[in-house]
Amino acid sequence: MTGVKDRLVAAGYGLGWSVVCRVPESWGRWAFEFVADIAWRRQGPHIQVLEGNLRRVLGPDATGAELREVSRQSMRSYARYWLEVFRLPVTPTSRVVGNSVVSGHLQDALDNLTRGRGVIFALAHMGNWDHAAAFIIAQGAPFTTVMERLKPEALYDKFVAFREGLGMEVLPASGGDSRFGVLAQRLRAGGLVCLVSDRDVTGRGIDVEFFGEKARMMAGPAALAVQTGAALLPTTLWFEGAGWRAHIYHEVPVPETGTRKEKVAVMTQAVARDYEDGIRAHPQDWHMLQKVFVADLDPERLAAADRAARNDESATAGTGGAGTGGGP
Repeated sequence: MTGVKDRLVAAGYGLGWSVVCRVPESWGRWAFEFVADIAWRRQGPHIQVLEGNLRRVLGPDATGAELREVSRQSMRSYARYWLEVFRLPVTPTSRVVGNSVVSGHLQDALDNLTRGRGVIFALAHMGNWDHAAAFIIAQGAPFTTVMERLKPEALYDKFVAFREGLGMEVLPASGGDSRFGVLAQRLRAGGLVCLVSDRDVTGRGIDVEFFGEKARMMAGPAALAVQTGAALLPTTLWFEGAGWRAHIYHEVPVPETGTRKEKVAVMTQAVARDYEDGIRAHPQDWHMLQKVFVADLDPERLAAADRAARNDESATAGTGGAGTGGGP
């Protein structure tokens, strides 16, 4: 039965790519928003996790009604992301570029790449990261990323093919060769790496203070910056009307003192602070339907992850190994 279910899931996503791009966009938008509202009203486990995360963002003074409204808008934002992913193959590049506004330090990133210095964009699960990818590739900056393995495998393969079709190099978050080593090679060669890092997907993340609580995030972007000297630029994304917005924060510097582990921790905390700033400004566009705060994580799995991380650290001492992060 599991095999049948997996095939149906993969077929459903394939149908999305083949059908959604053929119907009028207004029809698709209405349908996806309708489905998002149904999921929101049912308040299943993922919606409960989303609202638990948003409760930290909005703070203790937010009413239940305010929380519910933001979670509804977040689900609609998430549905918009999927609609746009399915339609991206037929969306003209001119529209992606023309309807995108990037504030902050995009030019600094491009200047670094021109000079042959690697650049790391560290992103949160916000807005539409696939449109952002299409935009940055249109600027003449193809990049390498890491993608969390999806179930079933056929669905993962579809996503890899889709993203490679946009111009990305996609590495799996688990299995195969060392992602960290490949990413470090790309950065030392003056390339661009983009990593979604606001949730630990490998069990090797580190704790940071996030909206007043401990949360577990990927340390890979900071570890790569320490290891290679690449510029680490936190980035947040959101929707604005019919367009797409991004803000690229100032480069996170490598501390002058401390051990490698201490430097990575300080830099990852700085990335989390920038994520806080962007998410607080646009909470409805943070699509975090998974547990990220330590208080919400299963204690047994958390302890097992900590043991695995310690073993991994011992095995890779001096090699630069680290969990790198991954996209959805």
